[in-house]
Amino acid sequence: MADNERERGPAGIDTTKPNVSRVYDYMLGGKDNYEADRLMAQKALEIAPDARESGRANREFLGRVVHYLAAEAGIRQFVDLGSGLPTQGNVHEIAQSAAANTRVVYVDHDPTVLVHARALLAVNDTTTVVEADVREADRILDHPKIRRVIDFEQPVGLLMFAILHHLTDDDDPAGIIRAMMARLAPGSHLAVSCFHNPGAALPEVSKQAYAAEKIFNETLGTGRWRTTEEILTYFEGLDLVEPGLVPLPEWHPDTDDRAEPGITYHTFVGAAGRKP
Repeated sequence: MADNERERGPAGIDTTKPNVSRVYDYMLGGKDNYEADRLMAQKALEIAPDARESGRANREFLGRVVHYLAAEAGIRQFVDLGSGLPTQGNVHEIAQSAAANTRVVYVDHDPTVLVHARALLAVNDTTTVVEADVREADRILDHPKIRRVIDFEQPVGLLMFAILHHLTDDDDPAGIIRAMMARLAPGSHLAVSCFHNPGAALPEVSKQAYAAEKIFNETLGTGRWRTTEEILTYFEGLDLVEPGLVPLPEWHPDTDDRAEPGITYHTFVGAAGRKP
C-alpha cells in the first residue's frame, strides 16, 4: 500500500502495531497490511526465509481439508474460528463448490478481519461472520447469529487454522476444543493447523522454532510452537483422519500444490479428526 490514505487504515484500526492477520496477509502477497505488519514479517523472514511458503502451505492445506470434509465426509456446515482476512479460496467458496447448500460461519474478533469479511459476505445468504473470541466456547456455540445458520444437531466442521498457536498455555487450547467438540453432533470433524517444535528429533529446526517464537512474542505478543504430544491433545476422543498429524504438505497432497519444502516444513503441521 503505497497510498498514504490507505496506510492510515479504516477508522478504529490501529495500523501502528503489527497485527497477526495482516502479517499473514503480507506473507501471502496480499494488500491489506501496513508498514508495522511488513516490518514484523521481515523479522520473521530473517529467521525463516521460506516463511511465505509456510503461509502458502497453510492455505493449500485449508483447501484440501475443506474439500475433503465437504466432498468426502459429507459435512454441510462449517464454523471457522479465527478465520483471518479473506483471501482467494475462502472456506465458503471451497465448500460450496463441492455442495452448493453448505453453510459457513466465520468467527473472529480482529476489527480488520471483520471489516473485510462483512464486505465480502454482504450478498451471501448461506455464509455469515460473527464477532467473538475463540476462547469463549459457550458464547460462540450459543450465539444467536451462529445458531440461525448452524444446526448443532447435525455434524459440523470445526476449523481452527493458524489460530491455536496464538493462544497461551494458560488459555488452555485443548480445553477449549474439548468444550466445543463435546457439544457437537457425532460425525463432526475438527481440523487444525498450528506451529510445531519438533524438539530433539530435528534439533536445528527446533532451534529455529524457538527463535521464531521469541520474535513473535516480542513483536506480536503471541506465538507458541508446541510439540507433537501437545498438539495431539487437541484430538483426544477423536478418530484421526489418515495420515494423522503431519507437515501441512503431507496431508492428502494434491498435484496443484505449489508450496516448496524449506526450513519451516516441519514447524507448521496439521491434522483432522472425527467425533465418533
